[in-house]
Amino acid sequence: MARKLVEVDRPVRRVEARRGAEWEPRTWPYRIPAVAQVLRRGLDVAQATILVGENGSGKSTLLEGIAEAYGLNPEGGSTGARFSTRRTESPLSDALQLVRGAGASRGGYFLRAETMHGLFSYLESSGPDPFHALSHGESFRAILESRTRTLRGDLRPGLYVLDEPESALSFTSALHALAALVEMTRHPRIQVLIATHSPVFAALPGAALWQLDTAGLHATTWEDLDLVVNERYFLADPQRFLRHLRE
Repeated sequence: MARKLVEVDRPVRRVEARRGAEWEPRTWPYRIPAVAQVLRRGLDVAQATILVGENGSGKSTLLEGIAEAYGLNPEGGSTGARFSTRRTESPLSDALQLVRGAGASRGGYFLRAETMHGLFSYLESSGPDPFHALSHGESFRAILESRTRTLRGDLRPGLYVLDEPESALSFTSALHALAALVEMTRHPRIQVLIATHSPVFAALPGAALWQLDTAGLHATTWEDLDLVVNERYFLADPQRFLRHLRE
C-alpha cells in the first residue's frame, strides 16, 4: 500500500503523446529517434529519471518539452517565472501529455545550463538574490539549495528538471550537488529529471537510467552507459586514447 501512495504522489507518472496532437514525423524535433519513441510508446517517469546520450540525441529537447508541458518556464525557473530572452524552444510540448499523480504537488523548478545567465538576471530583478556576484558553479549550487527548500528549511515537493547541471560544476561541486539530490529523492513527493553527460550525476542511487542513441532510448545500468565505459578507457590510458583520435 505504501508503494502505491509513493507512485500517486509523484508529480509526473508518465509522458506520452497528447490525444489529438498532430506533427510531421520528418521534421525536427519529431525525427529525433528518442523523441519519436516517446511519442509512439510513451515514457514512464520514476522518482529520479536520468537521460544520457551524445550531443544531438534529444536529451535536452525532451527535458525542455516535458518542463514546458508541466508549466515550467522553458528558459528556467518555476511555474511562476515569466521571463524570455528569445523564443527558441521546439514545439514538442504541444504534442506531449503528462499523466500526473493524483494529489501530487504542482510545483517545481527548471535549471538549464544554457540559460542560467538570463535566469539569474530575472531573479535579481525581482528579489535580493545576488547570483551574478557568485561564480558560475557557486551560483548553481546556491540556486539548487535555495529553490528546493521552504523558508523553514523543509524540502519543497515538486518536479525538478536539471539540464546538464555538470557544465557549471567542478568534480567536487558535482559531488556536493549529487549529495543534495540524494537527500531530495528521499522525499517521496519530490521528483527529479536530469539530462547529463556526467558519470557523477548518472550515479544518483535508485535513478532510472535511459541511454539515448540513434535507435531511440533504452533502459540501462550505470556500468553499461557509454559515457562511463568510454571515460574509464580514457582515464586508464589517456595517451593511448589520444593516439586513436589522431589516427
